[in-house]
Amino acid sequence: MSLGIHDFDFELPERLIAQQPAYPRDHAKLLVYDRANKHIQDRYFYELDILLEPDTALVLNNSRVEKCRLLFEGGKTEIFVLDTIDPYHVQAMVRPGKKFKMGKRVLLAPDLYAEVLSITEDGLRTLKLSHSLGDAVFAPFKHTPLPPYIAQNEALSEEYQTIYAKDEGSKAAPTAGLHFTPELMQRIADSGISVEELTLHVGIGTFAPIKTERIQEHIMHEERYILPKGVAERLNNTSHITAVGTTSIRVLESVVALSMDVESGANRKFEAGSGSTDIFITPGYHFQAVDALITNFHLPKSTLLMLVAAFVGLEEMYRIYAHAIASEYRFYSFGDAMLLR
Repeated sequence: MSLGIHDFDFELPERLIAQQPAYPRDHAKLLVYDRANKHIQDRYFYELDILLEPDTALVLNNSRVEKCRLLFEGGKTEIFVLDTIDPYHVQAMVRPGKKFKMGKRVLLAPDLYAEVLSITEDGLRTLKLSHSLGDAVFAPFKHTPLPPYIAQNEALSEEYQTIYAKDEGSKAAPTAGLHFTPELMQRIADSGISVEELTLHVGIGTFAPIKTERIQEHIMHEERYILPKGVAERLNNTSHITAVGTTSIRVLESVVALSMDVESGANRKFEAGSGSTDIFITPGYHFQAVDALITNFHLPKSTLLMLVAAFVGLEEMYRIYAHAIASEYRFYSFGDAMLLR
């Protein structure tokens, strides 16, 4: 299927871009879509325990968001750390780019410098810092990397973490998980649904914009994942899997393999381990690892929207989004959610 970036565009009223989460978190609205009959329901996230398949395994991404946005001069200068090579060397996006020219030593604050060692074709800089990134001198400048459509507000720092977040490593939140509360998690556990955790540290691969007209020409950046052995073993004995978020689904689809069983036919098998994935899921992709997906409403022309279109079909994706807009659902990171089953 040959598709262009224009095939994934839609108009969204600005008022529907959520600037803060629902409170309580699980009081966000939940659009439920059944792929078998193409039926749409309007529900609430706190009903999730009765909407999931009773035999499903709910798979969460437990990565924690780093304070990787460094803002200097009142926000006029920014270093967005994508990768810490060692305590003194980082790969980063910078703003303004003209300030960070090749070989230049940039004054960030009194006695605090960054030297530009290299620049990639897409503008990423390798920087040598005058102090270790973990040094206390950087503390006042570190901020939670809220998306650009949300006003920078450090008071929302913990709201931008899932309640089950553990090891830091993400540059953006796995936002589908932001809707869970301890009470909802307890009800899900009490219902007998198994809850499993994996890790994908969200990076530029998830949120980088597509700059090519033909989506097949887009190159995904790699993101690091961990699938624990016990989790893989339990998923190998699970008949139904619900992924929470596009990040969880990308890990599962990256590590799944089909093995032929004489009696039951093809069985999916998950290989435990850690590594990196650059999987890019677009319409025409055949899903092997998951049966249902919980996700938020994504930006136009994004790789995340393309994954959703692959899961439900391009025309149905547009119908779902049209319904959500007409019904005043809240969009993007702090917005409402969908259960696609």
